[in-house]
Amino acid sequence: MYSLTPGYRIPALQRGLSPAESLLTKANAGIGSAVLMSALMSPPPAWTFGAVGAAAALINVAPGPRSIARWAAVGYRHVRERGAPDAMTGQAGTTATWGLYPQHGTMQDVQCRMTFHEAVSRALTFAGGQTRSAGIQVHVTHHAAVGEYTAHTQTISVHVPRGLISQPDRILDTLEGEFARLGNLTPMTPEPTPTVTNRGSGWVELEDGRFAATARITAWPEEDNGDLMPRLLLGHNEDRSLAVLYRPLPAAQSRRSAKWQSAAREAFITDKVKAAAQEAAAGATRGALVQGAALVDLDAYLTVWGDSPADVRDARWQTSLTADRYRIRLDWLPGQQHRAHVMTTPHGASTRKGAIL
Repeated sequence: MYSLTPGYRIPALQRGLSPAESLLTKANAGIGSAVLMSALMSPPPAWTFGAVGAAAALINVAPGPRSIARWAAVGYRHVRERGAPDAMTGQAGTTATWGLYPQHGTMQDVQCRMTFHEAVSRALTFAGGQTRSAGIQVHVTHHAAVGEYTAHTQTISVHVPRGLISQPDRILDTLEGEFARLGNLTPMTPEPTPTVTNRGSGWVELEDGRFAATARITAWPEEDNGDLMPRLLLGHNEDRSLAVLYRPLPAAQSRRSAKWQSAAREAFITDKVKAAAQEAAAGATRGALVQGAALVDLDAYLTVWGDSPADVRDARWQTSLTADRYRIRLDWLPGQQHRAHVMTTPHGASTRKGAIL
């Protein structure tokens, strides 16, 4: 099961919370519960209710694609980080990267594409079922370089955090066997991440002279149909890079996630039509979980390239038109372009939850 919504589904929480934000959210929920319980015995000071409510608003209220606290964190990182620090892609653990060359026409043919994604789904279900907690990240990149002909390059990377499992090589060897069924698989060492030398409003210049702009794909219709790549990459006249970061959830966490989603729908959604639509989706999710599937958190990124800022702005405009045509929503990550381009390289596999706020 693929989903663009977070595995930890509680209403109003923004996806991809950092560890600090997750801790603050849980602490705020605990403190709020304690305040309410204490009110049954003796009324607490009035300011405690205001403090709890203000903290909840900062973390959960979202004016746009991010919460208020997230906007503040983005601004802080924009000031503090003038590039992509080594710690961003240097998470401790074991990482393996392979170059993948699927059979010609796999993405264009509907049946071949469905078979391709079913094989990837089996591999993700296996990865999620090997640990008691989520942590394994599978990162797929696809680059389309337009010249006299369009050259396509695809990689698959797997990152197993240190301490998650005692024998990470066992998981990597099994996943390599699964991925080998997708096409020709070649072990490779990713090239160093290009350094950002200059940046402007919505673009960055890399040390190799290219200009780039990266968007996070926040939603697309029929997201499990597997046709995102042909829509955004094929048939275009400029270089593009697409990457998807998969985080498979263990079976127990998948079930808890589905339970929280169902409870939240019943408690917070008053729109009957919306509730019915989500109930139908929850039914499909439940059926898949019964059959042994696992929920998978997704982060999808799209990078457009150009030889100048003007070329990048034009590519962004054309990409936005394409996204509108197919009802795909893009977030161009203001203030984080210096970090975002890393997510469309194989180095994105070893980041923590995508490392993009």
